[in-house]
Amino acid sequence: MITASVPPRQIPASWQREIAEAITQPAELAEALGLPLDALGAAATAFPLRVPRSFVARMRRGDPHDPLLRQILPVAEELREQPGYLADPLAEHAAQRAPALLQKYHGRALLITTETCAVHCRYCFRREFPYTEQRGGGERWGEALAALAADTSIEEIILSGGDPLSLGNARLGALAERLAGISHLRRLRVHTRLPVVLPSRVDAGLLRLVRCSGLPMIFVLHANHPAEIDTQVRAACAALREAGATLLNQTVLLAGVNDEATVLALLSQRLFEAGVLPYYLHALDPVRGAAHFAVPDERARRLAGALAARLPGYLVPRLVREIPGAAAKTALTPISATP
Repeated sequence: MITASVPPRQIPASWQREIAEAITQPAELAEALGLPLDALGAAATAFPLRVPRSFVARMRRGDPHDPLLRQILPVAEELREQPGYLADPLAEHAAQRAPALLQKYHGRALLITTETCAVHCRYCFRREFPYTEQRGGGERWGEALAALAADTSIEEIILSGGDPLSLGNARLGALAERLAGISHLRRLRVHTRLPVVLPSRVDAGLLRLVRCSGLPMIFVLHANHPAEIDTQVRAACAALREAGATLLNQTVLLAGVNDEATVLALLSQRLFEAGVLPYYLHALDPVRGAAHFAVPDERARRLAGALAARLPGYLVPRLVREIPGAAAKTALTPISATP
């Protein structure tokens, strides 16, 4: 049984301190990486910068084109309006079942657990999500859980956000326990970037939660580039697997970050070595401010074909696009590499 008790005046865990002390000012990021401030753009006022210092330590000093930096870098292109790029590109407002509860597909639903992330990815499709209207916790979670309990067609619940692992172990454990009490739920899926960006989050309390969970737990991680997978990330993944979690990864295809077959192939290999199976390769969701990351579909399909030509099938993520209102994610057919 997972306990929900919180010790009085609890001392923040190291990962919580890392989130609290994350870099949020472009000038500080520029200094940390030895870059001129003008290389870091001017879009942090529209969507705040946030990145843990330990993640910055994986970036190449003096290189404004570092693929990890590009994912969190506020740039002027974000401020240019582009046709077809929207605040709510996946029409999630239409998928709301209850406050903080979304359902897009049959048999599974998604719970918005928090608005907090350890890192602000510039391509995030929820960068303008109305979290204040959807915030979970307290009575809002109660409404969402009641809606889940009333719908026996839902077999899987997905914790999302923000990042659900931004919640402390006591609060996360209390939520997991309540979900396990809904008899028709069969799986608990957690969509999270923290074990990659902030592997210290995988602490003893989280591992105990996974071991004691009343539902099988699947962690869908989010890594976009092989440089993100270091020794600490591999150790965090190993600990989650040993605790009984299934580990998958979803990658977003991003121009200037990972739109090369050699990069994507190495990412799949490093994920597998860490005990994580590649799951999805997502075409960019057309969120406002992210058009500079877009990779044309034909190029994406050729990249997928090149991956299939050089890797065994279990290391090739499915290239997909999410289309609002569709019954499932839409597969983009790979274009086979010419022999």
